[in-house]
Amino acid sequence: MLFFASQWDESQNAKAQSDWQPLFNGKDLRGWSVKGGTATYRTEGDAIVGTTVATPHNTFLCTDKNYGDFILEFEVKVDPSLNSGVQIRSNSLPSYQNGRVHGYQVEIDPSVRAYSGGIYDEARRGWLAALAENEAGRRAFVNGTWNKYHVEAIGNELRVWLNGVETANVLDDVTATGFIALQVHSVKEADYGKEIRWRNIRIKTANFEADRWAVEPNCPEENYLVNTLTNNEQRHGWRLLWDGKTSNGWRSARSQDFPATGWVIKDGVLTVQPSTGGESTGGGDIVTREQFTNFELKLEFNITEGANSGVKYFVQPELNQGAGSAIGCEFQILDDAKHPDASMGVKGNRTLGSLYDLIPAANMSIPEQSKVFRGIGQWNQLRILVRGNHVEHWLNGFKTLEYERNSPMFNALVAYSKYKDWPNFGNWAQGHILLQDHGNEVSFRSVKVREL
Repeated sequence: MLFFASQWDESQNAKAQSDWQPLFNGKDLRGWSVKGGTATYRTEGDAIVGTTVATPHNTFLCTDKNYGDFILEFEVKVDPSLNSGVQIRSNSLPSYQNGRVHGYQVEIDPSVRAYSGGIYDEARRGWLAALAENEAGRRAFVNGTWNKYHVEAIGNELRVWLNGVETANVLDDVTATGFIALQVHSVKEADYGKEIRWRNIRIKTANFEADRWAVEPNCPEENYLVNTLTNNEQRHGWRLLWDGKTSNGWRSARSQDFPATGWVIKDGVLTVQPSTGGESTGGGDIVTREQFTNFELKLEFNITEGANSGVKYFVQPELNQGAGSAIGCEFQILDDAKHPDASMGVKGNRTLGSLYDLIPAANMSIPEQSKVFRGIGQWNQLRILVRGNHVEHWLNGFKTLEYERNSPMFNALVAYSKYKDWPNFGNWAQGHILLQDHGNEVSFRSVKVREL
């Protein structure tokens, strides 16, 4: 009996191995085509070698075949001065920026930033899984040697392991199928002629279970499925703060009813309609019926050109009975390029991602780079974390600021701000969460919270 069981196991293992298909024949680039820039590719031994040249565009060596669900494995060795990536489920459609390659990219980043294994949405939304909160992932890539990637793209799940460490766990449904491509990034003149090598490139398009890897609990999950909670989110206490369909759980900051006009719920999106451009001059601010003390809030927002809005927390609706917005700490939402508020205040403390009129936003995750904004008309992700007096603002996966409430520094900032006359501003024990009507069209979705 044990003999036959052993034979069966061996047969199954052999079948699982036979399901893997090489994407590189070891001889030439048959089955691949170059798109984008003019960097060169050649074969050398068991590797494909990409070489940087003088080109203003990224270059991609793309499979002629498209793939939907798959497990992909490859090894890469790169000059430490270069940036690269492997595209998955990507496309080059004539209708999209004249055929520009776009789609999910598994990052190869040997720089001190160390975001190798992250997922970047090339020529679209930018970072979907940066590694700002995955220190183990940032340590996985090793310069000067071959690094092994294991990538799973199955249904809505996009997951990456680098040298055995899980670096990205993304849920997204924007693109279901596309080609795989090896990127040679455009470079400055000092980096012309440098090389990146790939080898042992193989793919599996069926019978996944034997080769799927267990998700690591410490790898942050990034869920871009609209108005949806994953099983993992629910296990960790997340819940939808807006159900995507009704006004349940929300009311006007001025009354117990939801505004009769000025806010529209349609196709899973909550939109404040344009009015005069002033504070609460249309439908008015809306607040949660609940109050929160220690919490983590996430949502996506989409702003129109020149728009101003905000997400407030620790809101005390009863404080301001006059004109204007309800009082609370504000994560500023703004078109920095077109709205005059960006140049007001002190040192940029009224720009996107700032603690409005108190602390300016920056990119604390990568200090040498500017904050990450996906653009007007695009969905951007906001996150606010409150643990006791400690507060953090995050924008599209990057921390923009942090501060301590009930501290001498915070109180000093308040004393020199527009909030100086509101008693105990920002130091309250609890408060509502608010979506602001500032007279401009701004949309919200995927509003979720967990209490800590």
